[in-house]
Amino acid sequence: MECPFCNPSREQVLYENDLVRILLDAYPANRGHLLVVPKRHVERWEELKEEEKLALIKGMELAMKVLRETLKAEAFNVGMNFGSEAGQTVPHLHLHIIPRWKGDSKNPRGGVRKAVLDLEDENLNLKERWLKNRLGEKEVEELHKAFNRCDSRSP
Repeated sequence: MECPFCNPSREQVLYENDLVRILLDAYPANRGHLLVVPKRHVERWEELKEEEKLALIKGMELAMKVLRETLKAEAFNVGMNFGSEAGQTVPHLHLHIIPRWKGDSKNPRGGVRKAVLDLEDENLNLKERWLKNRLGEKEVEELHKAFNRCDSRSP
């Protein structure tokens, strides 16, 4: 399998520096769902260099800042899946940044804890929901502009 994070499409890349990329998620759990991905192909946290770990955290902060400014995100779910048994489907380490708004879920209580419960995910059960959660061209352009305004040396 060719790694989609090592060679992402131009449309998917919102930001990149020497260490990380910030990408639009191809199967968004919510509108504005982003991924922070090390540029170097790494499958396990233990394989990351210290500067890559720091760049991922700075990328998370940058992604949340831009999502607050552009899409008016009110809250976030942030997480990583380490290994196929934890639900990881692309074997390239990545950090999910999922923006949240009041009323976007019937019952948000439990947040990431739901990952280990055997419950149907109301945001991911239908292809139509992935399509509904994708951003329009204008919104993606606003995200591009916001990331371009950021210092190219950060995260």
